[in-house]
Parts: sequence; C-alpha cells; structure tokens
Amino acid sequence: MFRLPILIALLTCFLSSYGQTEAVDSLKAVLKREMPDSSRVSTLLELSAQFYRTDAEQARKLAEEAKDLAEQSGYKAGLARAYKAIGMTHYFQNDWVDALVNWKHALETFRAINDLNGVSNMLNNLGAVHFNGGDDKAALDYYLESLRVAEATKDSLRTVTALVNIGSVYLNKESSKHMAYKYYKRALPLSRALGDHDAIGTCAVNLGEIFLRKENRTDSTDYYNPDSALFYFETALEAYRNSSTGNLPFALKSIGRVYAIRGDYTKAIQYQTEAYQIAMAMEARLEMAQSLLSLADTYESKGDIPSAVKTFAHAKALAVELNALYEMQSAYKGLADSYSKSGDYKQAYTFLNLYSDIKDTLYDAEMDKKLQAQTLSYEIEMKEGHISLLEKDQELKELELQRQKAIRNAMLGIGVLLLLLAGGLFNRYQYTRRTNKIIAAEKERSENLLLNILPAEVAEELKAKGEAEAVQIDMVTVLFTDFKGFTALSEQVTPKQLVKDLHECFSAFDHFCEDHGLEKIKTIGDAYMAAGGVPVPNTTHASDAIAAAFKMRDFITEGKARKIAAGLPYFEIRIGIHTGPVVAGIVGVKKFSYDIWGDTVNTASRMESSGEAGQVNISEATYDLVKNEPGLTFTSRGKVQAKGKGEMEMYFVRRSSEGA
Repeated sequence: MFRLPILIALLTCFLSSYGQTEAVDSLKAVLKREMPDSSRVSTLLELSAQFYRTDAEQARKLAEEAKDLAEQSGYKAGLARAYKAIGMTHYFQNDWVDALVNWKHALETFRAINDLNGVSNMLNNLGAVHFNGGDDKAALDYYLESLRVAEATKDSLRTVTALVNIGSVYLNKESSKHMAYKYYKRALPLSRALGDHDAIGTCAVNLGEIFLRKENRTDSTDYYNPDSALFYFETALEAYRNSSTGNLPFALKSIGRVYAIRGDYTKAIQYQTEAYQIAMAMEARLEMAQSLLSLADTYESKGDIPSAVKTFAHAKALAVELNALYEMQSAYKGLADSYSKSGDYKQAYTFLNLYSDIKDTLYDAEMDKKLQAQTLSYEIEMKEGHISLLEKDQELKELELQRQKAIRNAMLGIGVLLLLLAGGLFNRYQYTRRTNKIIAAEKERSENLLLNILPAEVAEELKAKGEAEAVQIDMVTVLFTDFKGFTALSEQVTPKQLVKDLHECFSAFDHFCEDHGLEKIKTIGDAYMAAGGVPVPNTTHASDAIAAAFKMRDFITEGKARKIAAGLPYFEIRIGIHTGPVVAGIVGVKKFSYDIWGDTVNTASRMESSGEAGQVNISEATYDLVKNEPGLTFTSRGKVQAKGKGEMEMYFVRRSSEGA
C-alpha cells in the first residue's frame, strides 16, 4: 500500500531555481525599507515560503522572526500565519510532531479572530499530519470539519483540498474504493475550474491509483484498468510539471508501475529511478521511500531478487525513521517475499511477523465501519440543511454568555463534562481490551495455522531461531496409500461428490495418524503419505504405522460395503510400508512445507504400488522390526518385482484375529 498524495494549502507557489532567486532578492530588498509591522510580517512569511523545500532551517528562522514581530505588535492574523509557516517547515521535513504543535497554535489563533478560511486551512493540514502518521480516523475527523467550514464560506480551493484528502483516506481502506472514487470525481472538475495544477494532479494521480488496484474488489464497479490508470497518471504528470509543490515523484513512479505490469521493466525502472532522484534532490524522505518501494517491486517482478532486497531495505530504513506506517508495511511485505524467494527463510519469517503486526494496526474492520459512519452522518446533515458552522459559532458565543451569568449551570456543565470524560475513558479502556483480545486471538490463530502446516517441534524451532535445520533420521517408517478404482469413480460421480469422498477419507486418515503418533507429510491427488518417527525419533514407529494402516484399510472397507448396499460406485485401497533413513526439513518459497526425502520414501511408494487392494504390504526391513510383535500375522510373498528396484522381499500383514 502506497501513501497517496494529499493537498496542503501553501502561502505561495514555488518557483524555478532562477525564479526563486529573483523572488528572494526582491523580497530581501523590500525588507530593507521602512514599513508597518504587519507588512514586514507578511514579507518575512513570503520570503520564508521560498525556502520550505530548499532550506528548511532558513525558512523556519524567517517564520520565527515573523512570529516574534507579530506577537510584539499584537498582529493576530500575522501570528496565525507565522505559526502556519513554522509548521510548514516541519511538515516538509516530515517532523510530524512539531508540525502538529504549530498548526494547532495557528488553528486556535485563526478561531480567535474568526478567520474561517484559516480555520479550514489548518483543519486540513492537521488532517494531513495524522494521515501521514497512519491515523486515518483522526485524519478523517479533521478533513470533514475542514470541508464543512470550506463549504460554509464557499471557499472552492479548500473544498477541493478536503474532498481530495477524504478520498485519500478511503483509498487506504481495502473495502472503500467506491467512496474514494466518489470524492475524487467531485474534486476534479472543481480543480480544473480553479486552474489549480496541484489539485488537478492530485485528483488525477489518485484516480489513476483506483484504476490500478485490484485487491479485494468487492465494489459494484470493477475499476481495475491499467490503461485508464496510465491516462490519469500522465494527466497528473503534466499538471505537476506546471506546479512545484513536490508531488512529481509520485506521478513518475506510478507510471513506472503501469509499465511494470505490462512487463516493460526497462521503462518502469527508468521512471521510478527518476522519481527517486527528484525526491532525493528535494530532500523529501517520504517521497524517497515511496519511490524506492515502487522500484523494489519492479525488481522483484523482474526476478532481480538481490536488487529488490537491497532497495526494500533502503526504503524500510527511511520509513522506520519517519514512522511512516504504510511505507513500513509495504517494506516489510516486500522483504518477506524477497527473502523467501532467495531461500533466506529466517529473514523472511522475521519480516512476515513485522508485516502481520503492522497490518493488524492499519486494517481494523471496526475502524472501517466508523469511518463510513462519520461520512454518512455528514452527508445526512448536509441534505437536511442542519449544518452551518457560522450558526454553530454564534450558538457557542450565546452559551458562553449564559454560562457566565449562571454559576449553577456552569457547575452542572462541568459535572456533565466530567461524566462524559469518565465515560470516554471507560470506552477507551473497553476498546483497548477488545483490541488486545483481537490481537491475542489473531496471534493464536496464526499459531494454530502454523501447527496445521508444520510439526509442533519444527514450528517451535522456526519461531525460536527463524529457521529449522534439515536433519537426517536413521530409522523412520513411511506409509503410502492409494485408491484403486478412483479414476473410474471420477468418471461416474460429480466433482463435488468426488472431493467430498476424498475429504472424508483423508480427514479420517489424519485422525488415525494423530492417534498413533504418525506425522502426515502430504497428499498427492488420491495418494496419502505419512511417517512414524519424525520429527522426533522413537522406537515404535513401525508398529505405529501398521496400526494406523489397519484403521485406514478398515475405514475404506466399511465405506465400500455401504456403497455396494446402496448401489453406488466405490473404490478400494492399497497400502505400502517401508522402514529406513530419511532426510527431513522445511521446503517452499511462498508456503512452508515439512517434507522427507531419500530412497526410503521411494521404496515405501513401491510397496504400495506392488501391493493388492485391501492389503497392507510391508518390506523386509519393516518385517524385521515387527515380526515378533504379538497380534500380527504375516504372509510372505517371496521376491516381488518392484518398479525401479528389482525383486524385493514383501509381506502382507494383518491382525491375528482376522484369520487367513
């Protein structure tokens, strides 16, 4: 998941290097003149804006000077704008906390002088900080309030800004693509009417993102269309080239993603490298991380895993430094996949856990519902005409006058406030408890899933060390089963019934293996493989395998009898068993799998294929281990030809109580 471009309101437009130098010189010349304090504050802030991206320290120094002068002269509007400018210098350095603190001061000051345009501006910018920090709920709260104020004051620019940013929150939610599309489509024509290149570019690039995503497509409209995505990305690129607000890298890397999807990796890498170089020249670390993530994805798709790992690692370092949650998530997932493909399962497992943890934080289903509910409430208020920020401001003033005249009412209000606070704390406590329970349940689910895939001992080793070493075990008994008549049966019954029969049989076999201490290895079509004495060696593996084999044979025999009585087609079973050394360990790139290898496995398979329906056929090696076991009877088959093995001694084994 890539962090999307959002809109923040700037004091001035950025210029080319030549134009910027000219503007800086002009503004410095103006500062040398005698002028009112208010004019000097405005000039200092205009000059500060020229250095936002090129020299943040110089920009901050000028903004601080403007702030001090505004405070001394009592120029409240200038003070609010100075706080805004200081916050801007922190924002462009991704210093979220300092940006947040200064913009909150600006918001308070704008409210104090009833500058609703400034209020809307700061609400939007505060939302941007929370959005970049991964707190989508807080971001949406600020964006919606900004939209209310902008529409109340008929401020088209800030209306567009809020619409685009609300759309960006929804585009981060896997199930809310239709909501993102709705807000972007409202914003694009307004942006064109304003002639605002930055707004046009941001609307277009985010619409392109909608058409490029295809995960979990549950919307009524199927948006996925790389050609449409490329159209919007190129529209954004053209708009951003006429704007200097810093989103050019996003358009470039997004165009690269489309070419990567088309398999044109040379063009993809060219665009994404250019995106990174531009971001680096601007010292825009967030955009650098985003460009690197896109480039790493292309390397991975191309099959250049070393370059992918190196690039993902670089992006991860930047994302962690910035605490950029969405970029951290993408980097962790990319590293997990890349390390897995390179065979470094220890690192893959480490980053897979990190990815799982951060994904739980970002994609909480309850949060999605709350976000949808907040916007729905806003839209209902708009339709009913019950929302007017100007009226609400007047109501607050009247309430304040009433509070000053009525002490008891004030005390009652405080009491109610305390109750609400207590209730809020309790709700937060309850929410925290629920969240912890959800996290615990998810971890337990992950543990159970791991145990379904791997033996418990191997799973514990993998969790403790990040890897599980392959080992040789000298004495293991391997069991193979295969169904006779299965192919013919598949031609007589429906696929659904066939799968149902297999599921019933293999589920029963799983229980039999568990009862007798065997480890299920895998199923291959209608064949089933298990082993005794792995992963922990024991001395009863041969007799355990035979006991499980009897139960498997009896289960199929009983099923055959029922089907004959019902006039239904049936199948029979052959079972083969052999004992010997194996190598055991984990294999797989995207999915871990516990497996065993060696000639013992091949020989056990030959015992099955050389057997007969309804019989348990064992090798001489297994016979030597169990020939003195009470309750077992053996029938020597002499030397039987086994494919690829030549002649081998084989025995049918049955319970003594079954007779000859």
